[in-house]
Amino acid sequence: MTDYDIYGTNSHTVGELVRLVTTHLDVVFTERESDYRGAYQLAQGAYGRIEIQPNAIPGDGGQDDRYTPEHPTVRVLLLTETSTPEPTLHARLSAIDGLEHLGRESL
Repeated sequence: MTDYDIYGTNSHTVGELVRLVTTHLDVVFTERESDYRGAYQLAQGAYGRIEIQPNAIPGDGGQDDRYTPEHPTVRVLLLTETSTPEPTLHARLSAIDGLEHLGRESL
């Protein structure tokens, strides 16, 4: 089973959130590029996979789409993927002011 969690913020930019998460979790992010998602930040390690990206992603016709259309007002997203429940990860992320847990899916 894999857990997918999504967090969002309007208080921080992608760069600010990367610095905050790096401090709270002692992880290293690298920038990645995707035709679908645009630029995003990726860290992989003891806590699984963590991605930080804007909610606005490249869309058709030069207009941005939303990565999470169910949260259209959220500017920056943090996505986690873990193979087992990670209460320490979620507790540390919850300690970041302005970062809100938006949902979880277990597959």
